[in-house]
Amino acid sequence: MTCIIGLVSKGKVYMGGDSAGAAGWTVRAVRSPKVFKVGPFIIGYTTSFRMGEILQYHLNVQPQDGESDHEYMVRQFAEAVRATLKDHGFAKVENNVEEGGTFLVGYHGHLYSVDDDFQMTEHSDGYDACGCGQEFALGAMMALEGLELKPKERIRRALKIAAHFSGGVLPPFHILSG
Repeated sequence: MTCIIGLVSKGKVYMGGDSAGAAGWTVRAVRSPKVFKVGPFIIGYTTSFRMGEILQYHLNVQPQDGESDHEYMVRQFAEAVRATLKDHGFAKVENNVEEGGTFLVGYHGHLYSVDDDFQMTEHSDGYDACGCGQEFALGAMMALEGLELKPKERIRRALKIAAHFSGGVLPPFHILSG
């Protein structure tokens, strides 16, 4: 389930998400947006509604203090996410490997993909996606490049395309910027 799309445009991060909640073959729209702001961060998640709730209501990250944005995201943000997910019973440890979930995060005009192992990846093309609609969304974002669409409209169209092709992506779509 899910499609989250992030886009950097003119130094600002835009992020949109769908509303699908899936259980087996049943897919229903949920009320809680999968995209939200926490302090200076904009976050869009997949993996688990519980993980999203923990990030939205429990995540507390120390302020940046002199390090580069990427170093801050690795040393402070990722470690705060690990600790928060662990403290609230979500992180899994198997064979001495700690795992969380998958989400996108925008910070200071940068868009990062956070994977299960808490790595912080920033792609050079300025957009990213996660969830079961990821491939459709990435293709749509590439195809819509250069059409002079405003960032929110580009994301909205890409989410609509992902919903058309993926049974795990549903409107309504929620789009934020930060």
